[in-house]
Parts: sequence; structure tokens; C-alpha cells
Amino acid sequence: MPRLSDEFISEIKYRNDLGELAGSYMQLKRRGRNLVGLCPFHGEKTPSFNIYTENGSFYCFGCGTGGDIITFVMKIENLDYMEAVKFLAERAGMTMPEDDYDDSMSKLRTRIYEANREAARFFYSKLVSKEGAEGLRYLRNRGLADSTIRRFGLGFAPDERFSLGNHLRSRGFTEAEMIAANLVFKSRSGNSVLDRFYNRVMFPIIDVRGNVIAFGGRIMSDQKPKYLNTSDTLVFNKSYNLFSLNNAKNSKSDSLILCEGYMDVISLNQAGFTNAVATLGTALTADQASLMKRYCKEVILCYDADEAGQKATARAINILRGVGLPVRVISIPDGKDPDEFIRRHGDKGHAAFQNVLDNSGNDMDYRLQKLKLRFDMNASQGKLDYLNEGVKLLCELDNPMERELYASRLSDETGVSRDSILEQVRIGVKRKEKGRRKQQFSQMQRRLSGRDDSVNPQRADHPRVTNAEENLITYLVRNPDKLTYIHERVSPDDFSTIFNRKLYAYFSDKILNNLDPMTTVSADFSSKESSRIFYIVNARENFANTPQALDEYIGIILKEKAKPSESEIKNSSSDEFADFFSRMKNDHQ
Repeated sequence: MPRLSDEFISEIKYRNDLGELAGSYMQLKRRGRNLVGLCPFHGEKTPSFNIYTENGSFYCFGCGTGGDIITFVMKIENLDYMEAVKFLAERAGMTMPEDDYDDSMSKLRTRIYEANREAARFFYSKLVSKEGAEGLRYLRNRGLADSTIRRFGLGFAPDERFSLGNHLRSRGFTEAEMIAANLVFKSRSGNSVLDRFYNRVMFPIIDVRGNVIAFGGRIMSDQKPKYLNTSDTLVFNKSYNLFSLNNAKNSKSDSLILCEGYMDVISLNQAGFTNAVATLGTALTADQASLMKRYCKEVILCYDADEAGQKATARAINILRGVGLPVRVISIPDGKDPDEFIRRHGDKGHAAFQNVLDNSGNDMDYRLQKLKLRFDMNASQGKLDYLNEGVKLLCELDNPMERELYASRLSDETGVSRDSILEQVRIGVKRKEKGRRKQQFSQMQRRLSGRDDSVNPQRADHPRVTNAEENLITYLVRNPDKLTYIHERVSPDDFSTIFNRKLYAYFSDKILNNLDPMTTVSADFSSKESSRIFYIVNARENFANTPQALDEYIGIILKEKAKPSESEIKNSSSDEFADFFSRMKNDHQ
């Protein structure tokens, strides 16, 4: 992990306010001393993301993510630690130190960005050369103007396995850097590297900061796979990014049009719909939905009309609603995809698609329409089945007015009174809420018991003392002036769990050196460990910050330490066992 001085990191945090920065990505409301909002890192409908303004940290009770302003930037911008520090330093007008940290990983990420940018230039130069005639002809036949091709930086990978690798090598890139960028890979013999992309038209994938982070390549025949995409790298995660979001974020629209493929997005852009984006060879993920929520107030689904497209639409609706995004669904006439539809209408493509867009309904209209097609509405049983399934859909709605609106629609379609339908919805919502509370209680039980605890796996065997250790650590961090008092009574060796022993020693060392104990937590611990530490210090439900409570924490830790081990009990004499039993009895009186 990179090393920067505590003083520099403290200055970074002092000059950057977490609440102000987070407020530029999400809506926050003040609740007492804290700020709360819907977590940007997972889908939720009830705010569980807390910013602790007194110490510039955050914790989400929904997904368990916590940290400081550096952690926040790392996660929200998909950066590594050093890049996040540079981001904040630039934001605060600070200059990074020159030589007092190890930035080898950051340098590799920079080289991957540079290699991708050079590869994009190479692919474009080949497209407009004689070698790329076939690729250019393919793109023009798909209705793309040269200006659109230039705008998206489209290119062509020659039908030769060493072309890009040789070019990048001539520009000073090493094999290790090219492999890290997933632009080349080792041959089976291991004696050479081969281009990942060849004989394909190329689509650069660009992030919201303008970096080329990956590529998609489409073959021009019916061979499979039709599309080949960059695998995950240090700068690219296909489950997190979206194609053309760099363009869509600058559109004046409050909505994003979510398509299935690159060509759909590019055709829509050429027709004037610059708010179109697409997933990257995978189904929509919750991370992508959360990402879209930062840039829009509504998502318009525009998937293919085939069976696979309809299944993807149903799945996407649930994911988007899960992060609190309203959804509309476009149904393109004749089962066309956006690219085909716009090309078929030629110069009138914009007006034709705008008409489809204007006539699109929300996701509930779409789902009820699809549901209705499954049943025979002329038969009583068909109506009843439609009604039962429709009620299940209405139970997913959080807005009572929406429920009433669609209950009226179901009533008109089936002849059943709206009040009867709303009563069934009320019962279903109550049952659903009961199930949700049961699940939350189960999750809380697992967390308190320590089951599945990967950060401190010893918690399950030592729940009481683990709780006392965490309380002691919290007390120490909040009351660093009590270090001597605590050290005179408890040493790291007195801790029963390895993780908490490590934390106690870590924070003690920071305080002994007159440093803020929390300053470099995000640099010195893993993401999961860091989240746990910020939970321990900020968000513990049963912490008492009093001298009497401190003595109780210390007492529990020392009593647990004084207990003989299992092997000591097995090898003890009868007198030793009786003495141990007597002490245990006194401890519990």
C-alpha cells in the first residue's frame, strides 16, 4: 500500500469536506449531528448511509461499507488509494509529495490508461487506412456517418495477431503493461504475445473522466462470439461501467436511455438522443444502476423485443427500482431494435423514435400489459389468475397513490371492486414487510453472533469479550488522553481475538506518536477491515463512553484472558480444576 505522511493525509482531509463532496453525488439530509441519505454503493429505499460530520467519516448500515473521504472517492470514482488522494489533492489545490511513497500500482494504472489511449489511436488509424477498408465499409453500411465514427473513436483491428503488440512495443510499452491492459496475451508456448483483438471493428469504452478504459470488438461475419470485450483490469470493471456514459452525462436530459448494445447507443446518438448508454456484454448490475442514479432521475429501458430482451427488461426493472429509480419501457414497433428502427426511418429517424419515446409507459404499465397477455380474460379463472398476479406487482409499489391508481385499472379490467383489490394489496404488503423485518433480524443475529465474519472470525467463539474489546478500542480512539491509564491495565497480549489485538496495538502506536489514530486507516487496512474499523469507532449500538464503562470493558478482557485454555483444563489437577471452577462461579455472580 502506498505510504504518505500522516500530516499530508490530515491536510487532505482538512481541506476536503466529506459532506460537501458526498452531496455532489447524492442527496443528503441532516439528522442531528449527522448527514443521512440513500447509499450510493448499493440499492436501498430507506436511507441507511450516515456521514459523521465531527470526524469526516461514513458508514452504511445497509451494506456495511464505511470509511473516510478517501475511501468514499475510491468507491464512488472507482479509483485506487493513491489516485483518490491525488483527486482530493487536486480538488484542494495541493501538490503531491514527490518521493516519499510507493506509487508502483498507481503508475501501472496510468500506463494502462496510456496504452489504451494509444491502442484507440492505432485502431482508428487502421480504420481510415487501406487495411481498414472492410471495417469502414461495414460501419457505413450500418448507417454511421464519418462524423459519428470520429466522435466515438471507432476503429479497426487488423486481421493479424501481432499488429497492435508490435505498435505498442515501438511506443515504449512493455509486455507486462500490455498484458495488464488485456490488449495482448501470452501464447500457449509462452514465447510470444498475441493481440487480443483482430479482424474486428473496435468500440473504445471511455469513462466519465475521458479515459479509454477498455474496448469492445465486433466481428463482421456471423462467427461467434459476435462481440469480444476487454476482461476486467486495474482500470476497468464491466459490471461497474457503462458504454457512452461520458457522452450521456453531458446531455441536458434528466433521463438515461438504457440499450443492449454499442450500435443501438451510437445510432441513437447520431439521431440526436445523446442520453443513451449500454451495459458492457453483461446483464445490468446493481452497481451500474447506482451509477446511473448519479446522472439521471429516470431510466428508459430500450431492450430488444425478443424473448431474451424481454427477460432482461423484467430483470432490469427490479434492479432499477431497487435503487429508487423510476423506470419507463419503450416498445419499438415490429420488434425492431433501436438501431434497425432508426435506420429504417432514415432522415425521419429522430421524429419516429421521439414518437415512440413519448408513447412509452412506466414499468408498471409494461408489466401489467405483459401479464395480461398470459391469461384468458374471457374466462373467470383467467381473470382471477391475472388479478392474483397483478396484486403481487402492486405489492412492490411503495407509493400508496400508485397502488390506488393501478388497483382501479385492475378493477376496470376484471370487474372486481377496487376496495377488495386494495385489501389484498394491504395484506400482501404487510406480509412482505414482515418477511423483510425477519430477514433484517436474521442478518443482525448473524452479525452479532459472528457467523460468517471474515474480518474477525474469532468473534463467533468469543462474542462477549470481542464486544468488550471493540468497546475498549472505541473508547481509546475517542479518548486518546486515557492511553496511559488503559496501557497500565491492558496489553495487546490480553486480547482474545487477533484482529482486535492488531487494532489496539495500531491505535496505541498512533496515539503514542501524537498522530490522529484514524488518519491512515484506509491506507493501512483492507477495504473490509477499514469498513469494520469505522463501524467500531462510529456506529456501535451498545457503546458507553464513561470511565465506569471503561473499567467494565477492561474487566471482561482480563477475566477472559485469565481463563485457562482447553489444553490447560485437560491437564490440570483436581485442585487446579476446583480453583478454576470456583473463580468461574464468582465471575458470574
